[in-house]
Amino acid sequence: MSLKKENLNLILMGPPGAGKGTQAKMMVDKYGIPQISTGDLLRAAISSGSELGKKVQAFVTSGALVPDDLVVSVLLNRLSDPDCQAGFVLDGFPRTVCQADSLGKAMKDRKMIVHGTIAIEVPDQELIDRLTGRRICKDCATSFHLKFSAPKKEGICDKCGGELLQRKDDSFEVISNRLNVYHKQTQPLIEYYRKLKILHLVDGLGQIEMIFAKVCDIIQGLNPSDSSKIKI
Repeated sequence: MSLKKENLNLILMGPPGAGKGTQAKMMVDKYGIPQISTGDLLRAAISSGSELGKKVQAFVTSGALVPDDLVVSVLLNRLSDPDCQAGFVLDGFPRTVCQADSLGKAMKDRKMIVHGTIAIEVPDQELIDRLTGRRICKDCATSFHLKFSAPKKEGICDKCGGELLQRKDDSFEVISNRLNVYHKQTQPLIEYYRKLKILHLVDGLGQIEMIFAKVCDIIQGLNPSDSSKIKI
């Protein structure tokens, strides 16, 4: 059963491997508000064949980044849907201060506000251990982890005996680069939202349920009816 909390508009942040997706899903289940991923929205816009989708498709086809103002337009269209009227969780956007500015101005024009930004913090070495330790069976696609759910026999799938492989995206080089990009582009958002007095930090180490309990404590402490201190 979901627990409704009126106008609960949230941004969820965190580096790759911090567990954002898991926490977002738990927030959706408990509070009954949708998780909004801009990546999913852009793909849906293209599939719809709408004028907005055609504009997105033009940039994607050319290999160019979709401009922030266009991403925000797609996002605002989604936030106007009925299921977002009680709130939403933005997952994966904004990723830069420029995007945060664009989002804030667009939402202000529509008399919408963000009630809280929750940032999950995990040390880089822990993130590297989490992501580089993942293995997947090339035959049955069963997932393992060298540290948290290791196979009984190294390199061999417990389920079908197939070979376990590391995805290219989980290599040390790729993960290190993703973390560098996060620190350069997204980390500045921590200070950005701190200045707006809507930032809440969560220690991402420990059991998933314990981390979620901290997230829930933050949400329960928000007062959506008091927008006087919200400047986004």
